[in-house]
Amino acid sequence: TTEDRIIRGMVGRDLDHRFPERTPYEGDPGAHPALEIRDWTVHHPIDQQRKVVDNVSIHVRRGEIVGIAGLMGAGRTELAMSVFGRSYGRDISGTVLKDGREIGTKTVPDAVAHGIAYVTEDRKQYGLNLIDTIGRNITLSALDKVARRGIVDEHEETRVAESYRRGMNIKAPTVFEQAGRLSGGNQQKVVLSKWIFAGPDILLLDEPTRGIDVGAKYEIYTVIDQLAAQGKAVVFISSELPELLGMCDRLYTMAAGRLTGEIPRADATQEVLMRHMTRNTR
Repeated sequence: TTEDRIIRGMVGRDLDHRFPERTPYEGDPGAHPALEIRDWTVHHPIDQQRKVVDNVSIHVRRGEIVGIAGLMGAGRTELAMSVFGRSYGRDISGTVLKDGREIGTKTVPDAVAHGIAYVTEDRKQYGLNLIDTIGRNITLSALDKVARRGIVDEHEETRVAESYRRGMNIKAPTVFEQAGRLSGGNQQKVVLSKWIFAGPDILLLDEPTRGIDVGAKYEIYTVIDQLAAQGKAVVFISSELPELLGMCDRLYTMAAGRLTGEIPRADATQEVLMRHMTRNTR
């Protein structure tokens, strides 16, 4: 039994290419990064002496997909959540810049207003309202776009949600289907639709394909690739090294809350990443 045979059995066809064909990022090196995080430090919310993110600095340019690799406990999710409205941690310090200008992201509405979106690794607990409909979930991040004088226009909400259902190939009969009834891959497409509808410039994707089948993964990879092609800046956090190598233009590695490496795509291999991910930071 080979991996290719298992994939063929799961999706009913061969996947000649596990990842979409991607033209390597070739942006203007002189332009300001779309997102720059400088000297970012986050303390644990309970054990306040412990730094879960320790003086981390990263940047990502428009049209670029930048990966963050690390073992469990490396601080990847804590970094993303703390940048997105300080959703995690205490005594957070550092600077966030967008297009060269410092911005405030002390609350989630602040982060969203500055064009930052965060796709959580736990879609069931933090990404979706499982007892509500697909349509309500998709428009939830930007209700003002489907509201008139403070009241949601249900016809407009349905129209928008239906366009995403078709465009994202969400397998459900209507947008009135309950989100909790969908498969994991389709739930993840709803989460992505929700944030794409908000119109972000920067996407923080935390394990965006966790727990979904290979066929749905490819569809989500294609969406991410399209977003980068539109000029979005994408931060891609994943525990799957082949996924990072297949999707990213550049990679950072973290260990014990610290940045341990910055690796261009041409030099990245699983062995190189693992060496940096397990580096002793003491």
